[in-house]
Amino acid sequence: MNTQHQIQDAIRTLSSAFAPLDCRILAARKGNFSFTIVNHAGIAQHTQRLYPDQYSRESLPLVIERTRQLLLA
Repeated sequence: MNTQHQIQDAIRTLSSAFAPLDCRILAARKGNFSFTIVNHAGIAQHTQRLYPDQYSRESLPLVIERTRQLLLA
């Protein structure tokens, strides 16, 4: 699977994981991308840049869990 497909899969996974909040993808380039979790009022709750080793199938669940913990804090 090439990097572009991995990014697309990661984006879909992130969007599903944080629904009903909005997961916005920013600056997808050179194998990296940023995502921002936005609440219903349009206020950014969390922003993070992901690199290939962070959005692999093995690492992405850890990123999601840490982000969920940060959102609850």
